[in-house]
Formats: sequence, C-alpha cells, structure tokens
Amino acid sequence: MRNQTYDIQKLYPWNKGKLIGQKTPLKQQEVWAIRVRLELADQKRDLALFNLAIDSKLRGCDLVGLKVSDVRTGDEFQSRAKIIQRKTGNVVQFESTKQTRNALKLVLTPIYHHMIGCFRLV
Repeated sequence: MRNQTYDIQKLYPWNKGKLIGQKTPLKQQEVWAIRVRLELADQKRDLALFNLAIDSKLRGCDLVGLKVSDVRTGDEFQSRAKIIQRKTGNVVQFESTKQTRNALKLVLTPIYHHMIGCFRLV
C-alpha cells in the first residue's frame, strides 16, 4: 500500500471577523434616502409598506398580515391602529403619520386594487 499524505486544512469559523448581534438602526438620513428612491422609482406599494414599517415597528410577518380594515374605516384612514402580534400575542398600538396615510391612499385606490398582494381585503 502506498503512503498517502493529506493536506490538513485548518478549519475557521464562518463568522470569524464578522460583526454579530443586533444591527444598528437606520439613521434618519438613510430612511429619507430610501423614501426618496421609492418615490422616484414610482413604487407606491413598497413606499406604503416601508412607511408603515417605520411607523409601527412591527415584525415583517405582522406587517404583511395586516388587513385593510386594520388601517382604514370606510373612506378614511385611521391615525392609530391596534394589532395583535403573531409571535408574542401582545396588543401593539401605533400611530401612522400623514405621509404614511397618503402613501396608503395611493395604493388602496380602485386603480391599484389588482396589485394588492400583501393587504388582504376584508
């Protein structure tokens, strides 16, 4: 039998040298930069979801699970809403800004009803 030598490579952890833990929150300047880019790209649905996410601080699963009736009564959009979080079961109340309500109005007009995939009509 032949003697075979194997190269023994040192194993390195996958996260060596990388930052771990909680990420830093977005700065006000970064938030406005994202809003401007979404407005310029005419992405109304993404802008409405982004604004709602910033205002409510909800998790993604709770955000996409929102119903139209959670943020709107009749023809008027509510300035405050109460949501039950899926993960914790806690009731969360949040206030939406006028900018968020305007973005939601643009998305939820009859012209855009066929594009609504993340809002369930109830």
